[in-house]
Amino acid sequence: MPLAILALTIAAYAIGTTEFVIVGLLPTVANDLQISLPLAGMIVSVYALGVTFGAPVLTALTGRIGRKALLLGLMALFVAGNTAAALSPSYELLLVARVLSAFAHGVFFSVGATIAAALVPAERRASAIAMMFMGLTVAIVTGVPLGTFIGQSFGWRATFWAVAGLGIVAFAAMAVLLPARLPMAPPARLSDQIRVLGSGRLLLVFGMTALGYGGTFVTFTFLAPVLQQVTGFGEGAVSLILVLYGLAIAVGNLAGGRIADRDPVRALVGLFAAQAVVLAVFSLTAPHPLLALVTLAGLGFLSFANVPGLQLYVVQLAQRHRPGAVDLASALNIAAFNLGIAFGAWIGGLVVASRLGLGATPWVGAILVAAALGLTVWSGALDRREAVAA
Repeated sequence: MPLAILALTIAAYAIGTTEFVIVGLLPTVANDLQISLPLAGMIVSVYALGVTFGAPVLTALTGRIGRKALLLGLMALFVAGNTAAALSPSYELLLVARVLSAFAHGVFFSVGATIAAALVPAERRASAIAMMFMGLTVAIVTGVPLGTFIGQSFGWRATFWAVAGLGIVAFAAMAVLLPARLPMAPPARLSDQIRVLGSGRLLLVFGMTALGYGGTFVTFTFLAPVLQQVTGFGEGAVSLILVLYGLAIAVGNLAGGRIADRDPVRALVGLFAAQAVVLAVFSLTAPHPLLALVTLAGLGFLSFANVPGLQLYVVQLAQRHRPGAVDLASALNIAAFNLGIAFGAWIGGLVVASRLGLGATPWVGAILVAAALGLTVWSGALDRREAVAA
């Protein structure tokens, strides 16, 4: 892979750490700020909503800015957002700081995915996207458990200081490794942007993304409380379990890229089906420590394996149906990922606050993933119909 993709991976690592580390810190933040667990879960939802609405709008507004200058500016905003989070004296200001970081996140991944795909031959585009998103998975393997440990040992604010430092490292890596001239699509016209939202085929994929990814986050948002209160692990063991989960995610992300290179729809059908089954099984195994760990390894493998295929598929469809706004379609799919996170975290909070409790979050998530599977089968049928017509 080109060194430019390595630079994108390093930045994705920093962003992935700040997005997901809050999952391991929810009990700590809730205790420190004296808020309920479902209210703490809204920290995840607000961040995701910031990405959801910030990605397409800011991607469109920054379409004429050079790609390297844009990416460096986004990392500067990321550092500022995490510094503000570390300094936040209240829950409300913490939410504002998280939104600032979310704006950087949304544009970075929408632009970065198209750059990564353009830097390699056509047959390796899904793998290139998977390599960039590998930064997210490595963040879950190392950044999230380490950040959780730092937060539990020195307070959650120390974690955000550490993440701000990661952002500075990522800024330096991109400044050195990214070429001065990066592939840049022509800025999308307003009419093209509106037409993307009016494309039924693209809206279908956005629905697949939101439901498939959101189903996982019904459980993942509250994974630390589930492991402590349902499975019975101690607080210290949660950090180690997150390492196991993250390793499984890393393997699944790379495998998902390879599987999706040739036929993303076929790959997504299999991955969504397996993900729904494993989530349902976790509802049964969560109270049993050994079985819970085995199930979590499978769930981790599947959680991010669909990301490269979904992102490649939306780019392919945009090239066919909305060729003037491929970057924007990519941005909207990043928004759909995060809409799914926000929706999943919100649904999870409702489940936790209800009589169903923490133990019900996996099977509720399985229902959302099964809906994504249905949309994927439908989209594949439409592809075949278009091929026959052509």
